[in-house]
Amino acid sequence: MERIAVYPGSFDPITLGHLNIISRSAMLVDRLLVAVLKNPQKEPLFTVDERVRMIRRCAEGIPNVEVESFSGLLVKFLEEKKASIIVKGLRAISDFDFEFSMALMNRKLNNQIETIFLMTEDRYAFLSSSKVKEVYFLGGTIKGLVPEHVEECLRGKFGSPAGPSI
Repeated sequence: MERIAVYPGSFDPITLGHLNIISRSAMLVDRLLVAVLKNPQKEPLFTVDERVRMIRRCAEGIPNVEVESFSGLLVKFLEEKKASIIVKGLRAISDFDFEFSMALMNRKLNNQIETIFLMTEDRYAFLSSSKVKEVYFLGGTIKGLVPEHVEECLRGKFGSPAGPSI
């Protein structure tokens, strides 16, 4: 039986920490679906389509990775895709606290779904998409935090690394 996992997130934008989780979890399963969440309660910088394209480009060297978007309950998405594993990346204990309660809720909704927690590499433990956007907008360097392609996408949204002129 094919082992299909889903790595869900907003990925606004994808970071090297996300890619670390993608590449490591892809080695554990037959197929890994990176699922970009359409969340109407959030105002992302990048559209869902832009995020899907960014992730596809960043993960194109990993043959068993597919990228698509979803909305609604994650468990329903897994059921539609015949997936039985949720992959969650952890940076700190605070991540675990939140993700653990989500894993329990997902198990309550469908007890055939397992959640796998992967610790990010130490060098990415501080990294988040929101920090990347803030650092870039304020003129800091994000080299080594996101793939070059993502930095180009940020430049397209914000303009120069010093942020838009007022």
